[in-house]
Amino acid sequence: MTSASPRVAVIAHNGKTLGGGLLELRRSLEARGVHDPFWAEVPKSRKAPEQVRRAVDGGADIIFAWGGDGMVQRTVDVLAGTDASLAIVPAGTANLFASSLGIPRDIEQAVDIGLDGERRRLDVGRFNGERFAVMAGAGFDAAMIRDAGGLKDRIGRAAYLWSGSRNLRADGFKAKIKVDGVSWYDGRASCVLVGNIGELFGGVEAFPDAEPDDGVLELGIVTADSVAQWARTIARTAVGDAQRSPFVRMTTAHKVKVELDRKVLYELDGGDRSKVKTFKVRVEPASISVCVPNGAGVTS
Repeated sequence: MTSASPRVAVIAHNGKTLGGGLLELRRSLEARGVHDPFWAEVPKSRKAPEQVRRAVDGGADIIFAWGGDGMVQRTVDVLAGTDASLAIVPAGTANLFASSLGIPRDIEQAVDIGLDGERRRLDVGRFNGERFAVMAGAGFDAAMIRDAGGLKDRIGRAAYLWSGSRNLRADGFKAKIKVDGVSWYDGRASCVLVGNIGELFGGVEAFPDAEPDDGVLELGIVTADSVAQWARTIARTAVGDAQRSPFVRMTTAHKVKVELDRKVLYELDGGDRSKVKTFKVRVEPASISVCVPNGAGVTS
């Protein structure tokens, strides 16, 4: 007796493009025998969670997320803790989560991975109640992402370089940080990063030892507060040696509590949010099933 075919859903950011677009995705699914998936298109990633919930409530086993890291984050926030698996079609400007898992920017290959790839149980982080898959940050990186805005749709990743240069002289803040209930840092900072994977843009590793299934999050703070100090920090990071910078401090954590002396912007997986003065982050180990290339992970 054969098992029933999986029920497939597609949640797509229709402002993102890849290959032949969503028409090619439909045709690729049909070629694999998926003729009537649950299909929802949204104009912004923040509109995705409602559609993901509808798909899960309707019994979908595999949710294809079409878009970049922001779309994946919104999908992960709903899917974590459910029995459904996430399949990614990396159609965004930034696809750090997909690239870290070996998922190519190719529609047909992404469909094959979603339908026939291994299922890997991965951790997610939870920042003040909202889940993320890649990285959360407060301070410099969040301001950089905010200022990149719609420019990234026109010039791609170069928008982050432009906006980053504008924020090198931004005022820092005082931070008190507890790690797993113990005081870890008390002083000035310009950026607080919590990572589930290690890679930033262009293959630069912020957290070289990070693994998305090790049951912990990576925590880093940057204290650089001048262009010269940032230049030294960026140079160290570019060669995978950020932890040796005098302006960087790192550790691993299951839980993080941060208190700041003023409200600062924060971001989740490249999506800017509002300002916070305090926040808590914790890991949710092995909480989501993700479709990865065969041989790239551990089946659940």
